[in-house]
Amino acid sequence: MAINKYMQAALRALSNVDVNIKKNYNKIRRLERMVKKPRIKLNYRTWNHILRNKEHKILLRLFSPVNKKIENFAAAKYPVIIFLHGGGWVTGDLESYEKCCLTMARQTGHVIIAVDYRLAPEYPFPAALQDCRKAVRTIMRWLKVSGSPYPVTLAGDSAGGNLAAALSLYMRDRGEKTVDRQILIYPATYNNHTESSPFGSVSENGTGYILTAKHICDYMDLYCPKEEDRGNQYLAPLLAFDFSNQPDTLIITAQFDPLRDEGEEYGRKLKEAGNSVTVRRIDNALHGYFTLPATFSAVKESYELINQFLRKT
Repeated sequence: MAINKYMQAALRALSNVDVNIKKNYNKIRRLERMVKKPRIKLNYRTWNHILRNKEHKILLRLFSPVNKKIENFAAAKYPVIIFLHGGGWVTGDLESYEKCCLTMARQTGHVIIAVDYRLAPEYPFPAALQDCRKAVRTIMRWLKVSGSPYPVTLAGDSAGGNLAAALSLYMRDRGEKTVDRQILIYPATYNNHTESSPFGSVSENGTGYILTAKHICDYMDLYCPKEEDRGNQYLAPLLAFDFSNQPDTLIITAQFDPLRDEGEEYGRKLKEAGNSVTVRRIDNALHGYFTLPATFSAVKESYELINQFLRKT
């Protein structure tokens, strides 16, 4: 359904609410958990696993695509998607993404393993990337030992899409085994979301569509407070010198998203470097739509694209 003038007015009003993200990020975290966490007991199975990473722990939450706990998921008849949640590297967690991960498990028939990486500003760049690397390497080792015949898929939305893209570059550059496929849902791939950004969607969609360009800049400041890190390709994958030898990639963008053009440009860079890449834009969609119920048309269309991609590769 197209965005009519009444919906546009409502979006503009919501976008104009002056939220100081830098000051209120803890309140935003609590609010997201309250709003997004399932309010009733859902008929599905999840279970947790703790990874130890030097001085801290990384929580993984596994979501079964069927109504039973899979005792040995790696050897079971279900492929795996490793999922990195969004939230601007500052908000978002396993609780607020529980419904999204459940939907993904059921819609794709995959076991979803969601990674609870450390958040900024308490743990700035590259802490989240390090946690995701530890998680992905460990999961891939489990799957190899179990003899799983399925390709491994890494997926993420927004900041999670950024981490997925960055991690694929990072592991390649270190000669490590990378995942077979990656799904990047409206990913952040660049380091500039001010008026001087080279991407038109930052100015076109930077106000009036809930997520504003100012919000993105605030999240980036919290995630990467050191100016010398802003040019790091693992912070902004579009800054990479080499885009070759990347996993088969699906990139999904949203029409009214400030991050739209940089996500699509990342797809072009990957394709120019000889990778297998599919880029699709969801019309009339806003940033963040992927966490809505599967009955929403944009979410339904996205899962059609995701399942086509998973079957093809």
